[in-house]
Amino acid sequence: MEKKKTVNLNLKQYGMVFALLAIYIIFYILTGGSNATPMNMNNLIMQNGYVVILATGMLLCVLTGNVDLGVGSYVALTGAVAAKLVCDMNLPIPVGFLAALAVGTAFGVFNGFFIAYLDIPPFVATLASMLIGRGLTYVFLAAKTIGPVPDGFKFFGAGFFISNKIPVGDGTIEIVTLIVAAIATILIIFSEKRSLSAKRKYGFATPPAWQTIVKLAVILAIIWFYAYKLARYNGIPIVLVIMAVIVGIYFFITSKTVAGRQVYALGGNAKAARLSGIDTRKVFFWVYTNMGFLAGVAGIVLAARAGSATPKAGDGFELDAIASCYIGGAAAAGGVGTVIGAVVGAFVMGILNNGMILCGLSTDWQKVVKGLVLLGAVTFDVISTKRKK
Repeated sequence: MEKKKTVNLNLKQYGMVFALLAIYIIFYILTGGSNATPMNMNNLIMQNGYVVILATGMLLCVLTGNVDLGVGSYVALTGAVAAKLVCDMNLPIPVGFLAALAVGTAFGVFNGFFIAYLDIPPFVATLASMLIGRGLTYVFLAAKTIGPVPDGFKFFGAGFFISNKIPVGDGTIEIVTLIVAAIATILIIFSEKRSLSAKRKYGFATPPAWQTIVKLAVILAIIWFYAYKLARYNGIPIVLVIMAVIVGIYFFITSKTVAGRQVYALGGNAKAARLSGIDTRKVFFWVYTNMGFLAGVAGIVLAARAGSATPKAGDGFELDAIASCYIGGAAAAGGVGTVIGAVVGAFVMGILNNGMILCGLSTDWQKVVKGLVLLGAVTFDVISTKRKK
């Protein structure tokens, strides 16, 4: 019986990865392979980098059983601040970036204070911040677009980590990208082996060998497929490096630290968390402050990618970030979810957007499809929870 439960748990945990593959294959067929070109694979990273960054921060809010509705506005305002300081005031790029991060963090502190210490519902506090942030963006930019940003600025959103290209067949291939993929392969296999050894040592149930092999094969196949496509284009985008660093840090925080466990405890049962000695006000405060900071990072990346700052930048980003978390397995009630799940959810949304655009589907129908996918993910979670009870 114990083995059966373990199998079911692991299949559910990695089911979204298989769903991601299925969606990609469907669009591969529908587009005649257009979504698999090196340029398009690179665009998937470029277009979804800031969504992944926002989803990583949003996951912490979702784990508490809440969301932040203002992140799209923070993205617009922080990108505007960075662009205006660099382009109009001729200040150094690092100064513009620091100012943008400070503005994003200030919004996070603002939300955290009202939510944690004045007991304002997160929905209300972040809705107010959304309106304030968007209004300040229009005021700050005077309803105009600022740009183009300098190449040094643009590098963080559209640059590449190019090291060494060699001719292969009818094109070139970037060697460092393949080396990174090889290192990632070794680390993933080693990590999985170490995890299984630790479970056996302490008597925990482990999945069947076939399941572990299939899981590793799928993950490594995705990594090498993507690495090869990027190597055939221009190598590793800087956005991917920023994304990987942020995801790695927050994966560690949520899975290996006391602060991460406190967030899960708060979302699972706030009253029990308080009775166990957790300062829930402090947890709420840092979670929303962190969200503001990551929105600042996403704002810089978006402005760098677009090469300019516009008043309507980031419109609807909060919905993509929230949807990414729920599609990636986070529970609507809080207390359940992972950083990796949120990243997978973000790429599900990204592949859907990209595939529908390549198929020529209108933006109206794109919203319908995304809405149905989100509703389906949350409905599945709610039904699964009820069955467990």
